[in-house]
Order: sequence, then structure tokens, then C-alpha cells
Amino acid sequence: MRALVYRGPASLPGCPEAVAELLASSSWDFEVRYTGPKEKLKLTPETLGSATVYAQPGGGELEDAYPHLRKQRGAIREFVRAGGRYLGFCLGGYLAGATPGFGLLPGDTDQYIASRKASLDTDESTLVQVRWRGHKRVLFFQDGPHFLLERGAPGTVLATYRNKTVAALVTPFGQGRVGVVGPHPEATEDWFTDIGLDTPDRLGVDLGHDLVDAVMAP
Repeated sequence: MRALVYRGPASLPGCPEAVAELLASSSWDFEVRYTGPKEKLKLTPETLGSATVYAQPGGGELEDAYPHLRKQRGAIREFVRAGGRYLGFCLGGYLAGATPGFGLLPGDTDQYIASRKASLDTDESTLVQVRWRGHKRVLFFQDGPHFLLERGAPGTVLATYRNKTVAALVTPFGQGRVGVVGPHPEATEDWFTDIGLDTPDRLGVDLGHDLVDAVMAP
């Protein structure tokens, strides 16, 4: 199975590579390839049609990133609608929303730090506590989204922030599935050392694998 990871101007260096590493280390034996304007595989309907998963990594601001991907909106929606899987990490989660975005969610997204009773008020890189499948965990965080779901929307909430807003979920879209997360379970060790944290183990890689497993479920 092929997993495509976007790498280009709507991401930042290190973010696509972390997602690719997460996918490659999962149990799904993916052939992981990058797609983007300067990659061998361009982000086209034909390229998407060769894949099982399309992953949109973190990096940068939504209003700056979306113009680079606006023309691919229809192709990404059709890919998922026809049975493909979409994975969105931080910015990729924002892009799954609608204002602006790909419109893959039964609802929309917003800044977690702007939500009522948010546990953080900084847009700098830091750590955030979530409850993932009932267990308290700490993950790398950098101004990620929370997810605003319509009442009765289908899907599974995997994680919530401390103020009970949604931090990660998997939801159907057409015949496909969409998995999104606000924090960064894919963060590599250098992300933590760059903000002065000594973490001998990657925080959350098992949760990243759980997200991948959930979005790949039949």
C-alpha cells in the first residue's frame, strides 16, 4: 500500500519527514512517498489514485498554506470520497476543516488556545496534556486546532484536551475515512530538544500509530 506525504510550501522542514517516519514505522507496511510541487510525484488526481493514504503534515499558518493547496481541494475530496484515507496533523487538521480547507469534517476547526478554558495561551512550541482513549498523555504542541463537530456527527473521538474540546478524531467521508489530530504524536526527539526538553523517548508515537490504525480500519 502506498502512503503519500505532502512536502512543499504548505509545510515546514521536518514536519513531512516526521509524518513519513511515523507511517513507515506503523504496522501497515506502507510504501511511503512524498508528493508536492518539487517532488517526483506531483499532487494530482492520478498520484492520489495510486495511494491508500494521503497525509497532510503540520507547518505554518492556515491562511498561508491553503492558497498553495486550493487547486487540489477537489482531487483530495474525491480521493477520500472514493475510499481513500486522509491523515491531518496540526496544520493538516486545520486543512481538513472548511474555513478555509478541504471540507472533510462534519464540522470545522479552530485554535485550541482560543477556546474557552484552554490550558495553554501561547502559540509557541510547548507540551499539552490530552486524554487519549481515557488515558492522560502529554504531547508536543504548537498552536494546533481543536475540532468542532456537528451534533450527532459520525465518527470516533480519540482524544480530548483538558477543557473537553476534541483533540483527535476519526470520521467517515464518503467511502473513505479522515483522521485528524491537533497536537503532534509524530514529533521526533529533536523537536523536544529544540525547545529545551530532554526526552529519551518520543512522546506519543504509539498514539500516532493508534491514529493510523483507526483511520485504516475497514
